[in-house]
Amino acid sequence: MGHLDHAAYGWLTPVLSYGMAAVGAALGLRCTVRALAAQGRSRRNWLITAASAIGTGIWTMHFVAMLGFAVGGTEIRYDVPLTLLSLLVAMLVVGAGVFAVGYGQGRTLALCLGGLTTGLGVASMHYLGMAALRLHGQVEYDALLVALSVVIAVVAATAALWAALNIEAPFAVVGASLVMGAAVSSMHYTGMLAVGVRVTPSGSPPAGATAMQFIFPLAVGLGSYLFLTAAFVALSPTARERAAYARAGQDDRTEQPAPSEQPAPSERAQQTERVRRAGQPATGPATTP
Repeated sequence: MGHLDHAAYGWLTPVLSYGMAAVGAALGLRCTVRALAAQGRSRRNWLITAASAIGTGIWTMHFVAMLGFAVGGTEIRYDVPLTLLSLLVAMLVVGAGVFAVGYGQGRTLALCLGGLTTGLGVASMHYLGMAALRLHGQVEYDALLVALSVVIAVVAATAALWAALNIEAPFAVVGASLVMGAAVSSMHYTGMLAVGVRVTPSGSPPAGATAMQFIFPLAVGLGSYLFLTAAFVALSPTARERAAYARAGQDDRTEQPAPSEQPAPSERAQQTERVRRAGQPATGPATTP
């Protein structure tokens, strides 16, 4: 077995990957909260944003962590189509779970179905991403640790969706996101502990793209998407805030007096108007011809 290093750059990749998972979870939870308070097309759009945020965050977490993965005796490269497919799978299965919660009739059933679907999707993304590895050797897995990583993924996904259904306060969402980030990271590193590699030395590099050629630029781009979308969500008003603005506008309009409620003219103004209509000057004694 070749020597495996899961943190070739020290704590840099584990901390960054955890941050990506937590940011994606926070953004996804906030979007789900917005979706549950909306109707029609707005709900659908918020759920799509939530699915893309959580899926992107999980995928970015995985491959940022993989930047620190090294195997003694062989270079590591990545199959580009399989790597992109893992990103698509992450978004689609997370979307299925989020939509199950967003449109489910029975909350408990929707939560269980959504958590199971999302958790299995997260695990599928992880192992599909591992299948994209190209190196000189054979990758093997410990079945017990693989099963444990899948259980962690399902539990983490169910907990995240439960938080989306039951937590609205921003600080509570932050706390739930930190827990979700820790759960996703735990799932990843549990899955990585299940990995063993039988290295077959070779003088030629393996096929595929290096991490710096492909994974790093894509992870930076998706990370930027997460932060920009998070800024958009943070700055956009919630349904409650829009309702408050609408009530404030109605209050401003009702404070303006209606035409029939205009104050009556003064007695002097009424006398002036009567004299003007009679063809007399408004002030001074009347003159005789």
